Amino acid sequence: MPAKPALEPKHCHLASQPPSPTRRLLRGFAFDPSLATKLETALVSEITYKIPWEPDLQPGPVGEYVEVVDYDPPSQCFYAPVDLNDPHVLAQNGLQPSEGNPQFHQQMTYAVAMTTIDRFERALGRKAFWADRLEIAPGERPESRFIPRLRIYPHAMRMPNAYYSRNKGSLLFGYFPATDDRSSGQFPGGMVFTCLSHDVIAHETTHALLDGFHEHFMEATNPDVLAFHEAFADIVALFQHFTFPEVLRHQIARTRGDLRSENLLAQLAAQVGLARGTHGALRDAIGRFDRESGRWVRHTPDPTALDHLTQVHARGAILVAAVFDAFLSIYQDRSRDLLRLASGGTGVLAQGELHPDLVNRLAQEAAKAAGHVLNMCIRALDYCPPVDLTFGEYLRALVTADMDLMQEDEHHYRVAFIEAFRRRGIYPRDVRTLSEDSLRWARPGEAMEGAPGESERMLAHFIKSIRLREEVDRLRYLSTREQIWQETRKIRATLHQAIQGQVAKAELLQRLTGLALAEFQAPPNVSVRRDGHPVFTVQALREARRLGEDGRILNQVFITLLQKERVVHEGHEHVIRSGSTIVLDLETEKVSYVIGKGLNDQKRILRTIAFREGADSSRSLAATYFDGTNEPFAALHNSGA
Repeated sequence: MPAKPALEPKHCHLASQPPSPTRRLLRGFAFDPSLATKLETALVSEITYKIPWEPDLQPGPVGEYVEVVDYDPPSQCFYAPVDLNDPHVLAQNGLQPSEGNPQFHQQMTYAVAMTTIDRFERALGRKAFWADRLEIAPGERPESRFIPRLRIYPHAMRMPNAYYSRNKGSLLFGYFPATDDRSSGQFPGGMVFTCLSHDVIAHETTHALLDGFHEHFMEATNPDVLAFHEAFADIVALFQHFTFPEVLRHQIARTRGDLRSENLLAQLAAQVGLARGTHGALRDAIGRFDRESGRWVRHTPDPTALDHLTQVHARGAILVAAVFDAFLSIYQDRSRDLLRLASGGTGVLAQGELHPDLVNRLAQEAAKAAGHVLNMCIRALDYCPPVDLTFGEYLRALVTADMDLMQEDEHHYRVAFIEAFRRRGIYPRDVRTLSEDSLRWARPGEAMEGAPGESERMLAHFIKSIRLREEVDRLRYLSTREQIWQETRKIRATLHQAIQGQVAKAELLQRLTGLALAEFQAPPNVSVRRDGHPVFTVQALREARRLGEDGRILNQVFITLLQKERVVHEGHEHVIRSGSTIVLDLETEKVSYVIGKGLNDQKRILRTIAFREGADSSRSLAATYFDGTNEPFAALHNSGA
């Protein structure tokens, strides 16, 4: 019988390339390494960060946004860079958390920094950028240079400090031995690495993001400016705690749903604080450690505290407490029905541990409320004046931004913010009431004298004449951040020329912004440069496309105009910076708001001069606000208060 021919194998399906991952999973500490050594928190001491996938990530890690450079100056050595694309590392969701492994330190800083950047981009609806670097060539005008990556140095110094440096375009983290005080609960003399604290990394990354957003928020023109920088960085770090499901459920269960009691979610940098001998976290949004009683006590809101507190962290803590208190009110309101169901209608839970289902539902409500509050805080940055920000103006920015996106405030988020700010004495100037309508920034027709309709028509015609909508639309189809930066720079130059070239439109904008944009009759104490012709800068142009609660797409562009003039006061010359944020609705091609600090506001100028002179006359204030090394955050964070 003849042998049967061998059957050739057939491929039933063509091999297909698997899709690229959308997220990279990396293990890390939820807060810091100290939780891993306590039985109560060991199970939730580590989490898995889910960050955007970068296909071209290089060892370091070096990606599109950040570059980790692990040089240790005290030891004069480079640590080998971690390769997060190594198959063995990928298979384990990154390196195992370890205090003694420098490669894990690199992984931890990268994971938290990218988590923070991703949060900003999701809230704002656009790419994040770092502060430009000015390059000055001999005989040439200063030129801005695009900075693609923020450098991160996990072991930059051997001291209890970490800070953002604009000069270096870097985050610098220190390490130090813990205090010998055994009552601190830390290993006496044990090494503490600030680069292993989620809160410290998120805080410093936020400083860098905020500086890329509003570079003049690092200029201390009033007591609130640098305090806002510190407070906002704390707010972002705090509310990112609520994105850790395991930790959130653990703390909900431990506090029996009462987040107004002592809990890890409201504390910042616990290990760093304890290692420095504070007997508690570095900062706490709702309470503090009382040395006399040796117990944790809740903060009591003091509406007069802002009248006398000048230290940056102490003043910033008031804003943090107000925002966190607003969140707690919202969370309490969202979870009230769950507590009624679980308690038979009384709202008072029975003694004992909470049912896991109730814990899960409370955690879901806390996460939703925290996420919305953080998004509100980040989006409000678009609605802030570009210079000389105060806490009261930030409240107006919060309310306006949320009213634009969420017309129906179902859970009364805005009311919660207004009430929390009021309890701490945070009020805006020049408003008649604390209602939402009063706090919303005035529209051009409401703020200008004369016929508002004619003014709005002139502005709309000006916007159409420079084809701004078409220019901004092109930005959304560019693939790299550098291309967006370059194209935005061209649009800003075109806008600058258009304002200079159209006198009628410049005069209209001058009335709206209070800046010198047309032929400007300067007050007697103000010098206008360049032969009497005003000089101004189109400092920034940012686009945003966001989805509202009713499915509406909010299509906007935010333009920042800046001006710097010399003001003579009592024989002394002061450089005063003024500026305006112009909010445009690209769908209607109309100006929604003009939010600014103008040259015509003599009261503001005098307040700025008085503040600067007061700081210069006080050695402690001068050290707080103006550091001789030109690294303000190095001085602020070294104080640790």
